[in-house]
Amino acid sequence: MAYSLEKASVLVVEDMVPMAMLTKKILETFGFEEVYIAHTGEKAFELYQKHAPDLVITDWVLDGIDGLELVKLIRRDPLSKNSYVPIILMTGFSHKLRVMAARDIGVSEFLVKPFTAKDLYARIVQAVEKPRTFVDNGEFFGPDRRRRRASTPASVLSRRMDDIRQDKSEK
Repeated sequence: MAYSLEKASVLVVEDMVPMAMLTKKILETFGFEEVYIAHTGEKAFELYQKHAPDLVITDWVLDGIDGLELVKLIRRDPLSKNSYVPIILMTGFSHKLRVMAARDIGVSEFLVKPFTAKDLYARIVQAVEKPRTFVDNGEFFGPDRRRRRASTPASVLSRRMDDIRQDKSEK
């Protein structure tokens, strides 16, 4: 589905200037007209407070406050303008433990570098079309860490029940 994104704003947090500019150009081709750029986590939180963007896309590795610390600030700081903003974390590190750490901090989506425009668009669409409910249990605040799966078709459930019955009868 195509979206009209010209009224939405994005904050891109990337310390590598060429990557920041490339990401900005891709977002502009999607239709975003307001794209703010920050090269440090500190500047990012400052811009976040000033502009209250509709989406944040941040790199993990930054000087000073890194991407995860920025996510914590956005999600938990009392000065945060919108703790529920979708946050896409982009990184060159895709090890499962890193993905889980990002999820456990409150990241909405995870984007592995290098990425294509299609990959970035897919993450934006995921955040728009399938936003996860937020959870606040005192220790964690962010999008529900569990992905909802489509319901299992009745035919599959029926086969599973047949398998269970057969296993029981063989014992």
